[in-house]
Amino acid sequence: MGSSKEIVTNMFASGGITVNGNNPWDLQVHNPKLYDRVLAGGSLGFGEAYMEGWWDCEALDEFFFRVQYHRVDKMIPRDLNTLKYFLKAKFSNQQTKSKAKEVAHKHYDIGNDLFELMLDKRMIYSCAYWETAQTLDEAQEAKLDLICRKLKLEPGKSLLDIGCGWGGLLQYAAEKYGVKGIGVTLSEEQAIIAKEINKGLPVEIRVQDYRDVHEKFDRIVSVGMLEHVGYRNYRIFMERVNENLADDGICLLHTIGGNYSTKVTDPWIAKYIFPNGMLPSAAQLSTAWQGLFILEDWHNFGVYYDRTCMEWRKNFEQSWPQLSVKYGDTFYRMWRYYLSASAASFRSRKNHLWHIVLTKPKHLGLYKSIR
Repeated sequence: MGSSKEIVTNMFASGGITVNGNNPWDLQVHNPKLYDRVLAGGSLGFGEAYMEGWWDCEALDEFFFRVQYHRVDKMIPRDLNTLKYFLKAKFSNQQTKSKAKEVAHKHYDIGNDLFELMLDKRMIYSCAYWETAQTLDEAQEAKLDLICRKLKLEPGKSLLDIGCGWGGLLQYAAEKYGVKGIGVTLSEEQAIIAKEINKGLPVEIRVQDYRDVHEKFDRIVSVGMLEHVGYRNYRIFMERVNENLADDGICLLHTIGGNYSTKVTDPWIAKYIFPNGMLPSAAQLSTAWQGLFILEDWHNFGVYYDRTCMEWRKNFEQSWPQLSVKYGDTFYRMWRYYLSASAASFRSRKNHLWHIVLTKPKHLGLYKSIR
């Protein structure tokens, strides 16, 4: 067995990455202790080392693309720290009502100023639809309209938005399609803006857990929320949607999905970005709705998330002079790492973005799919 430097260098070389090489995707090592830290701390140690300035990379997204496409990340050893996250996720429900609030406070309540500068004008924090759009604003509006058309929204229909974010979808649906809506979020910060932009519209915003909603709706939508539900709660989620959806209603789930069924997420992401989150697989979701819903449509446009994340990163970097005083250099490196790794996960087709349309067994007739 070679030295830690040899092991790590060979590991990255298998993905076409040269340590201290000349390509923009090659990592530049500033601290020779990095090699031991990667072997001892796995992906968590590697990410923390970047945050602390132990290594750099000019094209961070291209680096992560090679790591994920060539599955170099699977060669990173699992250490005791990683094992701790794995065991925690496997043997306890990380998305109970009290724990579900953790991600709201740690991620979405960071500060509305950050998201206002990073996102589009409607503050839509999920994959945009780039079919014909040229700008992020256009692509996010195209996504909102796509969702509304898939839900067959009409004036007077009632819409429940589970995990409504800053309320942009409800605002769009109320203004363009004449629906009345209720949005639930666990983020106090999001609710402030969501209530403000929906003032004067037939929209109610609640700081409420989705498990506490017991009303009937013509349509139910959930955008970027299933990633926080957790594998132990997928069935509970589907049962709650079933309870709240009218017999002739339509439900649309907009979610990131993975190629494999898992019970854990990356430990660095779990610690610094999305505590208690995990990406569902097709098998996990279809098992969860079995007997409750009819699958009408499954649309994958995950490659559009690559461009979306890169647009967010560009906005974040351009806005950094305004944000730097409040957030500091470590946060800058953490956020750049997160957005670059996320973009690469879709570019490498490790992760996907799914639009899943579900109806209840009593819903008759043909559902015409829309793209």
